[in-house]
Amino acid sequence: MIDYVSLEKYAKDVSVLFVEDDMGISKEMELLLGEIFSNIKVTFDGVEALEEYHNYYRFNGKYPDLIITDIQMPNMNGIELIKHIYKENPNQKVIVLSAHNESEYLMELVNLGIYRFILKPMDYDNFIEIIFKISKEIYIEKNISLGEKELTIKLAKDLIWNKELKQLYFNNELFKLTMKEFLLIELLIKTPEKIFVNEEIISNIWNKEFDNPDISNLKNLISRLRNKLPSLKIENIYGFGYKIVIIPE
Repeated sequence: MIDYVSLEKYAKDVSVLFVEDDMGISKEMELLLGEIFSNIKVTFDGVEALEEYHNYYRFNGKYPDLIITDIQMPNMNGIELIKHIYKENPNQKVIVLSAHNESEYLMELVNLGIYRFILKPMDYDNFIEIIFKISKEIYIEKNISLGEKELTIKLAKDLIWNKELKQLYFNNELFKLTMKEFLLIELLIKTPEKIFVNEEIISNIWNKEFDNPDISNLKNLISRLRNKLPSLKIENIYGFGYKIVIIPE
């Protein structure tokens, strides 16, 4: 079930460019999107949408957060529109509205890197679920870029831990951690600069995996993590435990 309070929080500052040539669908979707987002621009073909995309950047110094587009449109179809947009902004989030008889386009769209597809006629619950997920991602990404303390911890100049997603970002890109690396960082990051004793760390990471986990397992894990992320400062308090250190810029 969708948490509509959270949806309102995530979506309130998301800007949307909606592209649909069918006037009936366009009006219906504009009303639906207007209940979720406060910043919506509706266009009716790819040429008009691309012009609006450029105008938005000219006036705001950034691109719209989300594009929702149909495929079959006059003047310029959705695929050509997306190709133009991705040339300028490869990170643009795009949702494609696709009819069942347009399946021949799906592989090309997948190869372009489309975020999501929504089949027409649209299922309302599925649509809201997708909008919730993408709005949350946009909200979190914006807060990462702003470095807001309530959502992120900046461990070093190139390392950010997102507390809500429980993910590590290296140079603003998601850094994939192994399960044990994740458990280690998740524990140490609970209280930065706090010393966690070896026994607590080992118990948290290996739990019942071994009858008697060896300190060497922990040392090897930390050594591998340091090699992968040199700027991640995990300090050893000799004979006692470890702590994570935030490096000032």
